[in-house]
Parts: sequence; C-alpha cells; structure tokens
Amino acid sequence: MEKKYKSFAEFYPYYLSEHENSTCRLLHFIGSCLVLIVIAYSVFTSQYVLLWLIPLIGYGFAWVGHFFYEHNKPATFQHPIYSLMGDWVMFKDILIGKISLKPQN
Repeated sequence: MEKKYKSFAEFYPYYLSEHENSTCRLLHFIGSCLVLIVIAYSVFTSQYVLLWLIPLIGYGFAWVGHFFYEHNKPATFQHPIYSLMGDWVMFKDILIGKISLKPQN
C-alpha cells in the first residue's frame, strides 16, 4: 500500500530516495534538458507537432533510469503530479549543485 503524502515537501525526500543511483539521476537530467530543447525548438520554429515528443522523451529517459539502473518502479505510477514536480525540482537542484550526478561511494 502506497503512502499518501499531504504535501510536496513531505513527498520530495521520498522522491529523492527513489533516485539514489547517479545514472538514473543523469538520465532524468538529460530527459529534462531534451524536453526544454524540444519545447524551445517547437515554439521558435512553429513546429508544434513536435510537442507530442515531450512525454516520450521525458518519461523514456527517466524510466530507463529506473528499470535498468535504480531497479525500482517510477513514482509516476502512484504519485503523478508530485512526481512531475519532483522531476523539475531535482533538475533545478542538479543545476545549482545541490544534488550531484557523481556516483556515491
């Protein structure tokens, strides 16, 4: 039975615990970067049909990280909104150096 979280602040530590593998975090980061690139490219070139790629890219990279490196089930399946928020907060935390992409020893 999955825990019910009352707030994102309560959920985020759990989210991070599901992303301890550095390769999984890197794949999330790459997927998020590519999502931003696709959005920018689509807007600047008016090729909005490319926006359908966003879930494939974002979830594709993340799920490879979970299934092949982290060996767990993505939080998206039980907590879709908080998980999406977690992806972008973790992306920001990686950008500012709060979270490392280096392997933990």
